[in-house]
Amino acid sequence: MNIEVNNKVLEANQGETILDVLNKNGIRVPTLCHMKNYFPSGACRMCVVEHENSGKLITSCSYPCEEGMKIKTHSARVVESRKIIVELLLSNHPDDCLYCVRSGNCTLQDLAVEHHVTERRINGEKNNFHKDLSSPSISRDPDKCILCGRCVRVCEEVMAVSAIDYINRGSRTVIGTTFNKGLNTSSCVNCGQCIMVCPTGALTEKGHINEIQMALRDPEKRVVVQYAPAISISLAEEFGMKPGTDINGVMNAALRKIGFDNVFDTSFSADLTIMEESAELIDRVSNGGVLPMFTSCCPGWVKYAEEFATDFLPNLSSCKSPQQMLGAVIKSYFAENVNIKPANIYSVSIMPCTAKKFEAQREEMTRNGISDVDAVLTTREFAQLIKLYGIDMHKLKPEITDSPHGVRSSAGKLFGASGGVMEAAIRTAYFKITGEELIEFKVNAIRGRAGRKEVKIKAGNIELGAAVVSGLENARELLEEIKNGRDDLHFIEIMACPGGCINGGGQPIGADDEAIKARLMSLYDIDEGATIKVSHKNPEIIELYDKFLEKPLGHKSHELLHTTYGEREVSL
Repeated sequence: MNIEVNNKVLEANQGETILDVLNKNGIRVPTLCHMKNYFPSGACRMCVVEHENSGKLITSCSYPCEEGMKIKTHSARVVESRKIIVELLLSNHPDDCLYCVRSGNCTLQDLAVEHHVTERRINGEKNNFHKDLSSPSISRDPDKCILCGRCVRVCEEVMAVSAIDYINRGSRTVIGTTFNKGLNTSSCVNCGQCIMVCPTGALTEKGHINEIQMALRDPEKRVVVQYAPAISISLAEEFGMKPGTDINGVMNAALRKIGFDNVFDTSFSADLTIMEESAELIDRVSNGGVLPMFTSCCPGWVKYAEEFATDFLPNLSSCKSPQQMLGAVIKSYFAENVNIKPANIYSVSIMPCTAKKFEAQREEMTRNGISDVDAVLTTREFAQLIKLYGIDMHKLKPEITDSPHGVRSSAGKLFGASGGVMEAAIRTAYFKITGEELIEFKVNAIRGRAGRKEVKIKAGNIELGAAVVSGLENARELLEEIKNGRDDLHFIEIMACPGGCINGGGQPIGADDEAIKARLMSLYDIDEGATIKVSHKNPEIIELYDKFLEKPLGHKSHELLHTTYGEREVSL
């Protein structure tokens, strides 16, 4: 069919909305509530266009194209309507843009500039809600909420958690938890996907920068840092570099300029996780253990299991996540080597994830009252810290990580992508079962950004059924299949965030699909060009077992690297 937009005839397919056609033809109209690939709600009305046939203003995100319709996207009526919507949203919004964490990256602020809102024409009673700081991972400021509903949708439709929803009616409507209590009493799994879709500063991560600065200034503390596999290929975007650019070496230099005493790579402990996890999988398959075994690297998924899938808690791997494994090794083996008391080591991790903040403070992640990890920064916070210290990332010379705990295989680096844990585990499990390496290390069936992927791997006399899932709604569907009798899977990787850590809740806000894809391809390119592609050939992992841990699933490994999880009651 054909429609006319701004006096130009455009082609539209049956079922497409006006917004679909506009985007396809490079005509931009502003949106707030709209989310790509979600059923449209048409709630905010920012995307209105003028329907010349009827003379009405209609929402382009939800209105289907009709043969012969004539549309104006920026008529005087349309522009004034959008401006009034922005002014109404600002009428009760806090005037704290100077020190709001989202200043400069706020959709509402951008719309105000775009529509030339330079004075307050509409005065409303300012919001005066209490901030919710109860969660260890996420802060809520209801005063800044514009009721777009994007957080509600992602929490329900993608994460299958529904921790937040609309409360009250009419002008008293707010978004909050059940009975509007603290987020810590809700079913929230701390994934941070709500932060990623929030257009304002209503949802942010719980900051740890101040605590880390205090530790850096303390002469009694040895401050060490580790960073996750996905950090080096996403941080560049915060400094205007091309998405997917790997700045691993530059990042090491920046961390030392900030003042960290030791810089380690969490990809090293990803290799360590594979050594333990593959051994656990083989033990379960060989000795009649609980199957299928689920990965436990993602704290968002673990908390979801504790709340919504308690029948499957015995299926969870007992392995700690790479973050916690390295934290435990730093405060044991590393502390012994450098002759420092564990209590005098301040251990920081930089993660693409807000749930890691929750994980670090779990009781299970402490030994003798000392936490494995003391503070967690997101990718966004790390960028803020670099800027705070006046470091020019474009002028630094690359540096290497410290050893031990700095060498990694490319299998460990793949943990940043959905399917990466599984691919790394398959490589090592195959070797442990057969004594031979895979002919082709790349497992294409579980690569890519699909929310669900499966593969069968023949290893000697064993055929392993493996599944990879990202997005907890996809996980819920798979769990239902297993409950209903499906029994051909032995090992399942689950990541809470769609696409895995490359799209984690702590990553740069505003990245589009192309940027996410670029991060993914960067990890695959790193793997393609690596000399060590399997965890079991990492020389520092071999040394760690020879000198300290002895063997996977051994006594020392269980003491430091494994844990248990139990049913978690949701208060509200």
